[in-house]
Amino acid sequence: MTEEETQIEENTEEKVEEAPEEEAEETTETEETTETEDTETIDDDDEEEEDGLEVLTGIGPATAKKLEEAGYKDVKAIATCAPGDLSDAADISEAKAKKIIGIAKEKCDMGFETADVLMEKRKVIGRLTTNSDEFNKLLGGGLETQSITEAFGEFGSGKSQIGMQLAVNVQLPLDKGGLDAGALYIDSEHTFRPERVIQMAETIGLDPQEALKRIKVARAYSSDDQMLMAEEAEKYLREGDIKLVIVDSLTALFRSEYVGRGTLATRQQKLNRHLSTLHRLADLYNCVVYVTNQVMSKPDMFFGDPTKPIGGHILGHSATFRLYLRKSKAGKRIARLIDSPNLPEGEAIFKVSEKGVVDN
Repeated sequence: MTEEETQIEENTEEKVEEAPEEEAEETTETEETTETEDTETIDDDDEEEEDGLEVLTGIGPATAKKLEEAGYKDVKAIATCAPGDLSDAADISEAKAKKIIGIAKEKCDMGFETADVLMEKRKVIGRLTTNSDEFNKLLGGGLETQSITEAFGEFGSGKSQIGMQLAVNVQLPLDKGGLDAGALYIDSEHTFRPERVIQMAETIGLDPQEALKRIKVARAYSSDDQMLMAEEAEKYLREGDIKLVIVDSLTALFRSEYVGRGTLATRQQKLNRHLSTLHRLADLYNCVVYVTNQVMSKPDMFFGDPTKPIGGHILGHSATFRLYLRKSKAGKRIARLIDSPNLPEGEAIFKVSEKGVVDN
């Protein structure tokens, strides 16, 4: 073999040896790129899961979809619901529902906390004016958010008038005693009147047509219908433009549908569930909940006021503030605060006139 042939053969071998190394380097680069892309994809998925319910252990895509369709769209909504409700909504066992709720509470940090931390949280609580200074003073500055205020009394005592006045007042800016938001009005007694809202809006300097547009009214024809409307209220509250929920009246439909002692237990259970929904809305969305209640007379009482609110102890224990309204002379009304966690009992005199609720 000549020297030239030997040199050509050596060069050929070197090229053959170099080729696999180049291919190996390209393969390594490809694998590194794939790994990077996979890592980025996983990170993106994690970010997407953090925004949804699948961040909770035990909730897969199918379960999350069922819960979202049932109205449980965030972790806090899961943390505050009852195990039975979650079980029914997601079609899972109650034991699994309890586990998921426990995880949700940990995520939301809803365990024990010191009273000073709670005091800081209460600084976000707002006050809604009644349009009467005396009435506001009785309530410690107005109706409190994150609470249920119940007003009971005979027909004509001003319960619905206060409800319509609040639906207008909530639209006022914060510096004027409002919450700069709209209202939801669940009407079970067919007492809501747009004409009255126009009078009240003009009195406090609001555009009547704009005031009407910011009040969403729904008529309830059965207790189940009323409960469903309270649950559907959450989608409006979630948008942030609603800060007042009114139920007028809370008990009328329950009273007409469940007659006699034999149905009392069922009625009270449903009423308790309805109130739990309203409490959850008040807490989650920092809104005012105002409910009216009917009364009954106890003719066997020989001393004292025979007027008594219906709803029993379930409603009595659930309402944060209880107001007893009664009529007086010349259009005057007397509001008596009979129950509150932090305010003393007392009375306030106000007037219901063409201008709405005003001071005496």
